[in-house]
Amino acid sequence: MPKNKKVAQRIVVFTGAGISAESGLSTFRDPEGIWAKYRIEEVATPEAWQRNPQRVLDFYNARRRQLLQAEPNAAHYALVELEEYFEEVHIITQNVDDLHERAGSTRVLHLHGELRKVRSTCYPELVYSWDGDLHLGDLCERGHQLRPHIVWFGEEVPRLPEAAQLTSQADVFIVVGTSLAVYPAASMAYYASEEIPCYYIDPQPQTNWEMQRLRNLKVAAQPATQGVPLVVEELKQRFSIHA
Repeated sequence: MPKNKKVAQRIVVFTGAGISAESGLSTFRDPEGIWAKYRIEEVATPEAWQRNPQRVLDFYNARRRQLLQAEPNAAHYALVELEEYFEEVHIITQNVDDLHERAGSTRVLHLHGELRKVRSTCYPELVYSWDGDLHLGDLCERGHQLRPHIVWFGEEVPRLPEAAQLTSQADVFIVVGTSLAVYPAASMAYYASEEIPCYYIDPQPQTNWEMQRLRNLKVAAQPATQGVPLVVEELKQRFSIHA
């Protein structure tokens, strides 16, 4: 296939913490990970921010420092490879890391915010790139405290409608590294057409009812670094792509 000719298919990939676990970033299910040391109610809710903003900042500062030491893995790079062969590849991620972008993916939608950004507590449209620690007293341009640019538990997910629309228009739907337990994001498969090819890659796959309705679902109980490259190769064969 000529390099400038791509298959007219829209591939939508929905990723969770499992795709970044092999880069050293812990998941909710990891008994030794960062979430095992904190209660969600203490660090990841609006109420936690009101009660003890310093604790919340300490938590996200530690996560940001950890992220800056991490690197994309083979699963992230395999998804980038899809862009060489298909006209549209969209990543919808529950993750707040930027490993998809650092690997080279060009269309990434973050449902739950981004760890390397902060925003104003009073003007949420004021968002800033931020790689250092965030402190009490760090203010936006209008003089209000900055907070992590994260969608906390109990807050609305503002980009969910956009993600749902993308999924509803998918020709191929791929789910990677998520337990499908955190709603509303876990309902994303509900918006995919029942007839399209669908793949679910996770070491401990948990097919919720939204996934079970998909008639052409293939489940691979594998880590992302193993399963994603295999799915990429299968899609290339399915659409008769020869590199």
